[in-house]
Amino acid sequence: MKSTLPPPVTGERNGRRSDVPFFDQSETFRRLWSEIEGNCVRVMDDGKFSHGSMVAGFERALERYTGARHVVGVNSGTDALVLLLRAAGLRPGDEVIVPAYTFVATATAVVHAGGVPVFADIEEGGYGIDPDSVAAAVTGRTRMVMPVHLFDRLADMEGVGRVARAHGLTVVEDSAEAIGMRANGVHAGLLGVGGVLSFFPAKTLGAVGDAGALLTDDDAIADTARMLRHHGRSGRTLAAFPGISNPTVVIGGNSKMDDLQAAVLLAKLTRLDADIEHRAALSRRYDDRLRDLPGVRAVPGDTAARPGEDRVVYVHLIEVDDRDGLVAHLTAAGIGTEVYYPRPLHLQPCFAHLGHRSGDLPRAEAVCRSAVALPLYADLTEDRVDRVCDEIERFLTGGSR
Repeated sequence: MKSTLPPPVTGERNGRRSDVPFFDQSETFRRLWSEIEGNCVRVMDDGKFSHGSMVAGFERALERYTGARHVVGVNSGTDALVLLLRAAGLRPGDEVIVPAYTFVATATAVVHAGGVPVFADIEEGGYGIDPDSVAAAVTGRTRMVMPVHLFDRLADMEGVGRVARAHGLTVVEDSAEAIGMRANGVHAGLLGVGGVLSFFPAKTLGAVGDAGALLTDDDAIADTARMLRHHGRSGRTLAAFPGISNPTVVIGGNSKMDDLQAAVLLAKLTRLDADIEHRAALSRRYDDRLRDLPGVRAVPGDTAARPGEDRVVYVHLIEVDDRDGLVAHLTAAGIGTEVYYPRPLHLQPCFAHLGHRSGDLPRAEAVCRSAVALPLYADLTEDRVDRVCDEIERFLTGGSR
């Protein structure tokens, strides 16, 4: 079987030109197409398109990359969080402390796992959960704390760990964005009892749809997660057709990874370190161009890394006084952006019953008013970064150069 990819996209998005899309990986697929196609052919020949041998191969490759004793491939990073919480022992009604500034799946996963999210503020001058706010949120019902490794760096795991030990809490990590991030050589997701990875297409390692994984060094958590992902069935189910007849030990669900996603991820994993280096170079370019502009209050890449920390830039975020005005300006100029995040979790409508009000967690609320993410991905070039920076400078200086 021999096929070719279509010619490069011309920048058309929903009927209009997008000079610098927020995300694009078409060049990555052209570069890796031969390997991706070969992996997909093997899936077709194998005839098991979900939870098969390609998923098993990807799990082993990811174990080697992260150093995890166990990788459990699933259908999304969100399901990975739900399975992790359940496998780590969350009971109905248990409280899990999570940051108010993160994607909503961090908190909704707690609900889907039977728990109650309790929100903490973020640290001063950063985006990770604040250990002091965690300590203040602990009650007699608190069982776990779930820090999130956000954008380009790890949460303060040393500080979170101190609070967890003082109160007897289990630490689980929402490390969905954190592939390649390490602390003193230990990969994100392995600093507590377990963590997760998301392979949503725009992630540092992205699929062509939804996929995720659970990481842990704990044998019991891994064994339980493997049952939960495939309807609670015990014994071998991965790459095994007879698995449907295995006894159902726990109430699980259908959270299996598709083999075609694993086929793409295996091919892209070979380029991951190079992509991480390229992302870092682009982020430094943004830093150099934007550092001294008026109205840009924070550039994450400028903050010092913690000792022993390997950072990976998944999102390049800036904070701007007139964030919404800048977004409108960039959109009109054909430049894509994303607002991470327009509303903190404690003020989301779905959590209104928890009784929070504006002002409860002020640092998270302030960032939600000012933060915007700029284009950053493996196929982005420095000249396009310069184009984004030129437009930001034009907006912030009123058109003067």
